[in-house]
Amino acid sequence: MQWKSFVFILATVESALAHSHGHQHRHGARSAAHEVADLKARDLQNSINLKSFVETEPVVVTTTVWQCCATTSSLASSSSSTYTSTEAPSSTTTTATTTSTTTTTTATSTTTTTTTTSTSSYVAPTTTTTATTTTTAAATTSSGVSADWTSTPSNGDYCTTGFGGRTAPTNTDSKIQYTGNVGNPWGSNIIEVAESEASQYKYVVQFNGSNTDKWTVAVWNKIGPDGKMTGWYGHSAVSFTIEVGEARYVAFDENSQGAWGAAAGDSLPTDKYGGYSCTWGEFDFGNAGNGEWSGWDVSAIQAQAAAQQVQGMSICSSLGADCSIISSGAVTVTNAYLQKDAGVDGIGGKAPAGAVRLITQLDYSD
Repeated sequence: MQWKSFVFILATVESALAHSHGHQHRHGARSAAHEVADLKARDLQNSINLKSFVETEPVVVTTTVWQCCATTSSLASSSSSTYTSTEAPSSTTTTATTTSTTTTTTATSTTTTTTTTSTSSYVAPTTTTTATTTTTAAATTSSGVSADWTSTPSNGDYCTTGFGGRTAPTNTDSKIQYTGNVGNPWGSNIIEVAESEASQYKYVVQFNGSNTDKWTVAVWNKIGPDGKMTGWYGHSAVSFTIEVGEARYVAFDENSQGAWGAAAGDSLPTDKYGGYSCTWGEFDFGNAGNGEWSGWDVSAIQAQAAAQQVQGMSICSSLGADCSIISSGAVTVTNAYLQKDAGVDGIGGKAPAGAVRLITQLDYSD
């Protein structure tokens, strides 16, 4: 299978695929009969007006899970959901509902009580020439690496608490438009979790904040809410502000493909088409069309194509292997993508079927 960066530009409504510049990452060990989850970069230098194509309003959905499955947690044990809808830049309507659910299951003489808490924020601003940014506060953890978040359940039974329904793969014969699990509702395949719960999930990324500034992180699916390759045009499944030296944890459900972007301040930069134009961390977790292999890389293609700042980022497995690194300003590049590498194969990390634990350092510098 080829792990391909998906910094796409979509040409027109009539032709959703632009001229390819062949940004293909080939992980040699990741071969499969059907290379269905390939992610393909698009020509970012074409003068293409996407305003007539990207018609959906930005969707921001953030879910935080405080307690997973039957594990013990000292965190809050109530459940609430908040939906915020912005009809226009000058008016905001907010409706909040709170529910609490406790489920008790008895088998033989064993009783298990599960309590979950989630917080969701949905923002759908109308299309304007001014970007709208929403940040949702979520659980925080102390700085530094947890001693046990990289462990896995001894019985191999991974937690799915907080995830929505799984969507079936579509476009399975396409290397470019393959659609894996985007969550039902959209974005519910990606959730933020507490450090104490992270080890219970199968695919987890630890985000470590800058040593100097507050940063904003957004995580999105490759496929947007409209079912097209528009996930990075203002949408996010999870977004948060990460403080100096802070660590945050995000869990991903099976067969999820997408990316995250991060930048200093309260929002991510965008290009003239409205796409996120910062340094990206790209992911493909448990690919159903490729024997559940996983892959990741750091890419500055979008930032360089927009002639904007290249933020530093490193992604390594929790064992310190398979690192993909771009330092601030792209001074140092290791196993990662710059714009000039668009047609190069074999870049990025990979892992066979099974749990994945990644450590992402934001604002990475030499």
